[in-house]
Amino acid sequence: MISNSFRLEPVTPAIGAYVHGVDLASDLSDEDIGRLRQAWMEHVVLFFRDQPLDCGRLQALARRFGAPHIHPQGDIEGYPGILRIHVDGDSKTQPGRTWHSDVSCDELPPMGSILHLHQIPDTGGDTLFANMYAAYEALSEPMQTFLDGLEALHASRPNVEGYYRMNAEQLRDKSFPEAVHPVVCRHPETGRKALFVNEIFTQHIVGLEPAEGRSVLDFLYRHIASPKFHCRFSWQVNSVAMWDNRCCQHIAMWDYYPQTRSGHRATIIGERPVAAA
Repeated sequence: MISNSFRLEPVTPAIGAYVHGVDLASDLSDEDIGRLRQAWMEHVVLFFRDQPLDCGRLQALARRFGAPHIHPQGDIEGYPGILRIHVDGDSKTQPGRTWHSDVSCDELPPMGSILHLHQIPDTGGDTLFANMYAAYEALSEPMQTFLDGLEALHASRPNVEGYYRMNAEQLRDKSFPEAVHPVVCRHPETGRKALFVNEIFTQHIVGLEPAEGRSVLDFLYRHIASPKFHCRFSWQVNSVAMWDNRCCQHIAMWDYYPQTRSGHRATIIGERPVAAA
């Protein structure tokens, strides 16, 4: 439930807010969910402390915001939409190693994600978040006009096959998902424009020569990495972060090897991205 002590504490002017006075494991009313959704749309990413959640409770919470998104690499058996997030001393790689939006290679990318960690390293393991509204709005008007009509290919194969060493038969649809999405999308709830390209999944810009497209993407990736669009979240046991995947990118720091960072992520299915123009 949301208590009388409910309040929002912004993290930076650009993005993020701590939420106080909410028990996410409780039976939240429709009014409670509406208040949280409004705060989510305003701040892009919300942070909560002291929220003991098992997979069932996390799944139930996520379903209050939408249907589950089934991850191409496989969710936890019996918990559709719940992905195990685990890195330890035996890990050869780490998910979220660079700026990205979750599973943008799907035809219907996630609208949002809710991550709960129950084990954290002694130090490190922070997650950084970037506001894609702000990144778009900081561009010059001619650059905005140029980008508004473009589309880009998002593909999973280079990341999943090349980085995780998984083949198509191991995936959700027995194939590597890929999709073409607008470079600039209009958010279906806020109506604002946001950049929608990322380093992990975006392969090229449709219609541009390879060298042209690579120059544009490299510029946008450097632009997105500017700290003025960011906030940083330091995890504690039973912390929760929930982000709007349609207008937010994130990167998880792997600066704690060989310690363990472990939890579960609920992912909520979204809609087909719509061009801003």
